[in-house]
Amino acid sequence: MAVGEARVPLLHDDRHAHQAKGDPPRSRQLSGSALVITSLVAGASAGAIAKTVIAPLDRAKINFQTSDIPYSWRAAVRFLTHSAQTEGWTALWRGNSATMARIVPYAAIQFTAHEQWKKLLGVDTPQTAQEAPLRLLVAGSLAGVTSQSATYPLDLARARMAVADYRSLRAMFKRVIRDEGFITLYRGYPATVMGVIPYAGVSFFTYDSLRHWYIDYTGSSPSGVTSVAFGGAAGALAQSASYPLDIVRRRMQTAPRRADRSYPCPTVPATLAAVYRAEGWRGFFKGLSMNWIKGPIAVGISFASYDTIKSTLRDIALSLN
Repeated sequence: MAVGEARVPLLHDDRHAHQAKGDPPRSRQLSGSALVITSLVAGASAGAIAKTVIAPLDRAKINFQTSDIPYSWRAAVRFLTHSAQTEGWTALWRGNSATMARIVPYAAIQFTAHEQWKKLLGVDTPQTAQEAPLRLLVAGSLAGVTSQSATYPLDLARARMAVADYRSLRAMFKRVIRDEGFITLYRGYPATVMGVIPYAGVSFFTYDSLRHWYIDYTGSSPSGVTSVAFGGAAGALAQSASYPLDIVRRRMQTAPRRADRSYPCPTVPATLAAVYRAEGWRGFFKGLSMNWIKGPIAVGISFASYDTIKSTLRDIALSLN
């Protein structure tokens, strides 16, 4: 989420490996390009739906992550209420345009990358995935690194727009490049990569494993509600594993440049030290309780939406063949 993100669900449609007798292996009948296209569209749609639902909670979380203000649920509610009263309810979705601009390509790339990495690592079926869980974990981590690397400037834009008032995404990019230089668009990237490795790896691995165990036990694919529950569990574990680096990433992304053109948080170690000096070890987990709510909701919605949309698109594609 990623790092920080809703970050997204399982990519590989494994239902063909558990078909009831007499059912055709539907996904095998589609061409490789059709499978990729349906994954791209389903992933982008699922990511957009999930992030829009939890956008107000995301804005509140970023506000506390990027400041020294002590976090509590009461303070978060006050922040959201004050924003709505003084700026209107639409202010709770401020920066969501940047989120959508990022999450659509991010989710699409991550879904497709996960499928390709699983194939390359030989864990693209439920049987091989269960036999090589470490490679399954690595496939999820590599998918997260791939998508995060491709869309990082948009992640920085989302953080900046959540804490500052820019007229548009274009205006934000123009001002940052003019005032701080192009390289600023990648501030916090090392922390992001270090955080997305455990986040994406744990998220994909947990959801994959729960889904495979469910199918083996029941002989059928999980329902939408079950997928949401599995996604919620995956999201909660992944958020906890990577949250301190999410704090570091947000501080580096949003820290204002000083008059001497230096930054208060120039490197990952310096940012870790600054957070610890100012807030102690608790500062690395500030807002995590909100992530335990919004993260599982976002990941759960992403998993369920992705499975439903992908299945529908592939049914349509098969009917047109």
